[in-house]
Amino acid sequence: MPGGLNLEQLRKRAKELARAEGVKLAEAQFRIARDHGFPSWPKLQAYLRRVAEHGETLQHPYHQDVEYYAERALGLLASAEDGTPGAREPFERRNQPLTRDGARAVVAREHGFVSWRALRDHVKSLVDSGEPFARAYRAIEARNPEQLDTLLGEFPGLVDARGTNGNDLLGMAGATHDERLSRILLDHGADPARGNVHGWTPLHQAAYSNLPLLLDLLLRHGAPTAVSARGDGGTPLVVALFWGHREAAEILAQHSRAPGNLRVAAGLGHLDAVDELLTSGNPGAHRGFYRPHSGFPHWQPTDDPAEVRNEALAWAARNNRVDALEALVARGADVNADVYRGTALAWAAAQGRLAAVRALLDLGADVNHRGTFGGPNHGEGVTALHLAAQSGHLDVIRTLVENGADPTARDAIFDSTPEKWAEVCEQPAARDLLK
Repeated sequence: MPGGLNLEQLRKRAKELARAEGVKLAEAQFRIARDHGFPSWPKLQAYLRRVAEHGETLQHPYHQDVEYYAERALGLLASAEDGTPGAREPFERRNQPLTRDGARAVVAREHGFVSWRALRDHVKSLVDSGEPFARAYRAIEARNPEQLDTLLGEFPGLVDARGTNGNDLLGMAGATHDERLSRILLDHGADPARGNVHGWTPLHQAAYSNLPLLLDLLLRHGAPTAVSARGDGGTPLVVALFWGHREAAEILAQHSRAPGNLRVAAGLGHLDAVDELLTSGNPGAHRGFYRPHSGFPHWQPTDDPAEVRNEALAWAARNNRVDALEALVARGADVNADVYRGTALAWAAAQGRLAAVRALLDLGADVNHRGTFGGPNHGEGVTALHLAAQSGHLDVIRTLVENGADPTARDAIFDSTPEKWAEVCEQPAARDLLK
């Protein structure tokens, strides 16, 4: 039981305290509840009953925003529809359909509540509930290592407890970019190999956030590098390459065997592997992973050779691998292809990869190509200049404009120019440059 609390033992202690101090039992129970951080005995009692009933499989609510759970339910559904085993299993165990309502029912029951409404009502009062997991999450969110260390000392079982969709505290700590929190959790025995329902481990999170120090820390504690999340081939290395996080990718490449496909070879700039895969290998293998989270739309990768080459071109671009770009185009890659949420030029511009931008323009990329990028509610009909402006990459902006990029182009969702994108995304230098 998280924290080692036992309801029967606490009841016994309350009776002993009442007799020893000559107070009413309710007063003794209230004191014990407050000693453990709960506002009342009924709150403590309800929490312990829920934990006792569901045991180690219980997921602890920790976020105060009700919409957070609705989004996690949709993410669980998307991952289940992609065939991720850890995401499909709770639907089967709870006998729920792969629908929005089914996903909400699963999330509620995984948290120990009979309905979505019951979970929602509980979450509304979560900040005052005193539940240890929620308190530990708030310490992580506040980047307060001292408070987290104190809570773990008082409730040692917290390192093994899980939150929504199987996320544990070590996984959450990686999202803060504060390695001190992860170090404290590891010192208290947190498991660096543990994944959530999507298969996402702390090492995936460190790769996603491009945190070299955290990567080193987790690798020293034995974090596995060959684990796939969100589809076949979705290792931490592949997650780093998806975002163009070269520093993280190069660290992980030293500790792991890369999934043998063209996009990974291109992202790492391994030209011998690129050539070998295109001539005699299977360049489209292990591409079940195609998105890091369900904010990106559904897609089904195929073994079409053109799709495989064109996707690899975008991965080379976001990782600034100029030699790989030239090699792939020479082998037939379409420099303007938008395989999945972004052309090579769009990715290079978004990630500020100036060398790749220049190389792609020299190779014939259309500087004003309108395509997709990111989530379906973000990038439709966008140009590379919109994406460079959004991230404030001034050298890329200058290069694109010098090569004919249209600063008056408007995207298809917001009907906004690159200058407006810079303004909305709080990039004043880019905004002023585009004026």
